[in-house]
Amino acid sequence: MAQGPNAIRRQKTVRTMSDPQKLSAPVPPGGTIGILGGGQLARMLALAAARLGLKTHVFSDVRDAPAFQVTSAHTYASYRNAEALRKFAQAVDVITFEFENVPSESIDTLSLLKPVRPNARSLAITQERFEEKRFVDSLDIGTTPFAGINLPAHIDSAFNKIGRTRAVLKTRRLGYDGKGQAMVSSTREIVAAFAAFKEVPCILEAFVNFDFEASVIAVRGSDGTFAAYDPPENEHGDHILRRSIVPSRLSAARVEEAREIARKIGDALDYVGTFCVELFVTADG
Repeated sequence: MAQGPNAIRRQKTVRTMSDPQKLSAPVPPGGTIGILGGGQLARMLALAAARLGLKTHVFSDVRDAPAFQVTSAHTYASYRNAEALRKFAQAVDVITFEFENVPSESIDTLSLLKPVRPNARSLAITQERFEEKRFVDSLDIGTTPFAGINLPAHIDSAFNKIGRTRAVLKTRRLGYDGKGQAMVSSTREIVAAFAAFKEVPCILEAFVNFDFEASVIAVRGSDGTFAAYDPPENEHGDHILRRSIVPSRLSAARVEEAREIARKIGDALDYVGTFCVELFVTADG
């Protein structure tokens, strides 16, 4: 979901817009899509929008964001700058975000002003690894054993919960491409890794001895329509995706199962937009 392996705070539900139809209206011809985040994904989105005759307005807290080079308009400001967010919303027809590290509070604010797709709840869950795991687990989708660690005092009980086995300690927020993660196999190693992460809230996950990773890239419309590519088999180097291979080694039955997992997640989030669900495939299939 979003980007990265894996992805609930209480969200505001009150809307200030008087016309609920405006919250689901499509982007008009020649309209403007507002994008929070100015990295490579925003750049690709802006280029794709231009081919469809749509303009984009990119909002980023990075002064020289790559997407600024190819967009119709841009705003350089903090994601927590309420006045900048308000002016940004006034200048666009619909809003999205390119990655999961945008503050969910900013999306809450923008959701009161313009349609935001995907919704704020989707962001709040997918940007927080423990909440993401707990959410997926609640859907009866298989996950590895996991436990939260917010304080050093939680370490021993968390290690017990996952079965005192080889594990991966991950920061609950931020971190990608192997960042914010450490392989551990003892309480002592967990203590050291937790200290190295400055004791920020973490999640401990039992290690999965997987055969390969597969992913489902899917899209879901506001009416619930769902479509997905054939799941590729992913190869990594130094924790970074190097190559995706299609067709993968998944059987036809497993391909359908992977798609249904993605559909189930998208429906439960009422997700509108493109998302990716990454899966470990074990030796037994």
